Amino acid sequence: MASINTNYGASIALQNLNKTNSELERTQNRINTGMKVSSAKDSGAIFSIATAQRATAASQDAVRSGLQRSQSITDVALAAGDTITTALEEMKGLAVSIQASTAGSNAETSYLAEYNALSLEITSAISGASFDGVNSLTTPLGVAGVTDVSGGSKARADATTAKIDTAISTVTGALSTLGTQSKSLGRQITFVNKYQDALEAGVGNLVDADLAKESAKLTALQTKQQLGVQALSIANSASQTLLSLFR
Repeated sequence: MASINTNYGASIALQNLNKTNSELERTQNRINTGMKVSSAKDSGAIFSIATAQRATAASQDAVRSGLQRSQSITDVALAAGDTITTALEEMKGLAVSIQASTAGSNAETSYLAEYNALSLEITSAISGASFDGVNSLTTPLGVAGVTDVSGGSKARADATTAKIDTAISTVTGALSTLGTQSKSLGRQITFVNKYQDALEAGVGNLVDADLAKESAKLTALQTKQQLGVQALSIANSASQTLLSLFR
């Protein structure tokens, strides 16, 4: 039945066109942002989960920075330890030469001068092994017990292989511990990197849009929108057809 009070066809056409426009707007937003869930309005549950996981992933930056700082402190100590070990090895040979030389001779004086120069190098290496104000070599873990052969100005009686052997044992023991710590810190940093990557990938799976799929959908919706406009136009022309009956 034709009526001037109710245009049911136009109402249906308008409802469908509004629905198409809404879907088109949503698809365009996904393409523009690259995300299928960019706000709580898109999906409250997924948005909440993604936000929490992003916060967790971001917190790993601080965790990694702390681990890298600790590793740097340890690696600086290890580098100084290499210098100290090399100096001790040379000092052991000098200690043998000092004890074999005649007391008060020029040879003894020369050997002691070189021995004490290396002794000062050890002191300098220990005090300089700092990173961000922390020195692992001056802690209880470190090689503070090498004072018997460091500091310079050692006399003949102090330049003995026994003291050098004790110092070498102290240093190598400390470096072994520090080396183990550095490797452990490296593994922890690797884990944090992988964990953060996994979190970011998981969030992406939840909120990222499939752009190829959305692009195809956009074309279909644009066509549907054009057809909807035409359908509404046809439905609205029905009243004009009714008016023509009275001419």
